[in-house]
Amino acid sequence: MSIPLLAAVSSSTEETVRPIADFHPTLWGNHFLKSAADVETIDAATQEQHAALKQEVRRMITTTANKLAQKLHMIDAAQRLGVAYHFEKEIEDELGKVSHDLDSDDLYVVSLRFRLFRQQGVKISCDVFEKFKDDEGKFKESLINDIRGVLSLYEAAYLAIRGEDILDEAIVFTTTHLNSIISISDHSHVNSNLAEKIRHSLQIPLRKAAARLEARYFLDIYSRDDLHDETLLKFAKLDFNILQAAHQKEASIMTRWWNDLGFPKKVPYARDRVVETYIWMLLGVSYESNLAFGRIFASKVVCIISIIDDTFDAYGTFEELTLFTEAVTRWDIGLIDTLPEYMKFIFKALLDIYREAEEELAKEGRSYGIPYAKQMMQELIILYFTQAKWLYKGYVPSFDEYKSVALRSIGLRTLGVASFVDLGDFIATKDNFECILKNAKSVKATETIVRLMDDIAGYKFEQKRAHIPSAVQCYKNQHGVSEEEAVKELLLEVADSWKDINEELLNPTTVPLPMLQRILYFARSGHFIYDDGHDRYTHSLMMKRQVALLLTEPLAI
Repeated sequence: MSIPLLAAVSSSTEETVRPIADFHPTLWGNHFLKSAADVETIDAATQEQHAALKQEVRRMITTTANKLAQKLHMIDAAQRLGVAYHFEKEIEDELGKVSHDLDSDDLYVVSLRFRLFRQQGVKISCDVFEKFKDDEGKFKESLINDIRGVLSLYEAAYLAIRGEDILDEAIVFTTTHLNSIISISDHSHVNSNLAEKIRHSLQIPLRKAAARLEARYFLDIYSRDDLHDETLLKFAKLDFNILQAAHQKEASIMTRWWNDLGFPKKVPYARDRVVETYIWMLLGVSYESNLAFGRIFASKVVCIISIIDDTFDAYGTFEELTLFTEAVTRWDIGLIDTLPEYMKFIFKALLDIYREAEEELAKEGRSYGIPYAKQMMQELIILYFTQAKWLYKGYVPSFDEYKSVALRSIGLRTLGVASFVDLGDFIATKDNFECILKNAKSVKATETIVRLMDDIAGYKFEQKRAHIPSAVQCYKNQHGVSEEEAVKELLLEVADSWKDINEELLNPTTVPLPMLQRILYFARSGHFIYDDGHDRYTHSLMMKRQVALLLTEPLAI
């Protein structure tokens, strides 16, 4: 694969002008190199306690009283506490036992059952909510007295697919009443723990919440719930701490790799965000201990993508970017001498990341995914170069043309394929790689969510220097609307994209569910990074608290 070399933007006699961004320095430095030495190895007694509690929770899930509400509540708690990965088969079996139990008139139970089944990939009909409407086709006003039920309906409605008007109506109805509940200064009419749940859910609906962060939040909420199960809570806390210790060590591995290669000194213009990158992958790829390889590989890939992105956006000249694109698309170390010194370092680091992963996977006969991973990286760089040409020519594309390039340049396919390599021989196959990259509706939907939210969060900061056009600018120009109206329309497109993800996760047939679930995790992590018009990755002080919760603060047991 090769591209035509284009003319340079400056002559050798002119001073190079670089549109350098003002990124703040790292917040974490060598913190995890130091703290990793202090992480205590999980002793045998703790492991035995964890195993015993795990068996007890398994028994509880499978032998919970036949009362539907109790069974659903137990399954929901296990999922929200982040321990359901231990009991996937048991949960599937137990939900199967109540798949035809449609008699309940309890809004909480009906909504919870609907949400749990859709989360499981079962296309349960939204008609189950018709019974809660009045003769005029509106949700009954009497429902507002059932606060827990209204909250449950709110969470369930975010599992909607396109065309399910009743769920759109449910979001409007529940959001209005839940906001009214928490706006009342005197909360004596509602349990304080329930009020906190409402505030949290209004800020980030469960469907959009990154699982690891949601588990950490819910551990606190659940411990204050009068109906909590002490055995489940203790197991969840212990499981969280065991995983946290492993994650601290992985953060140390990433920090050492970053420092040993000398990224901070050799590319000082780029964002120094190795810890934040690792957290992003912890949220967007996996958190289970047996998936560490894919998580670390994906973290390294995103680190190098971030540096390349900053090189294209905030440092490289057009001539340099042309040479770099040529080298990557040919994937030839022999072209390294054509590059300026700082790009030689980036190019070698890029090739080494994939070479080392391929060598490691080859030991287990699992390196077949790496060629696809390389191909996606090559395509990403070509997309970056297309956007660089827009900037060089002062060209503002139509919104449709912008999306044809910028959705894919968000890097989801590059990251996705890199993360799929640890999913096992029966999932990470050639056919499945090609199927998800060519046909998966959820891939384009997630690209839309992350790209549009990224652009909404970053376009004002990026306007401070020469920068490629954003979705906001392109939409505004094409449709002749204000900036505010453009943002509003883009957010509507984001909302529809969530529905597309939901649809593809219902009884998937062509793409394995674990792959599709990982696409969902990417969407959730992107939502966290770019929610509320903020870029928490670039301006990482805004995610410092979440990093601390996940990596530095164990739970008291």
